[in-house]
Amino acid sequence: MNYQTLSSVVMRVFTVGAFALIALAVAELMANMSGYTLLHQAHSPGRLIDLGAALAVIVITLLLRQVRDELRKRQT
Repeated sequence: MNYQTLSSVVMRVFTVGAFALIALAVAELMANMSGYTLLHQAHSPGRLIDLGAALAVIVITLLLRQVRDELRKRQT
């Protein structure tokens, strides 16, 4: 497995994970507003959004690295 394939798989998994965490945070927030909970206060909605954002930052970093590598390849 080369770097490109591994990077692509990691980006896809992290992107899906980030969206899932943000969707779970919204669902938990809506449940909390109606007096219920989905996660039994294991994680607050804000913490879930923080984790989703961290995954998104990793994906952005990997994408920027791919762009940089492509630009370097075109220059030479």
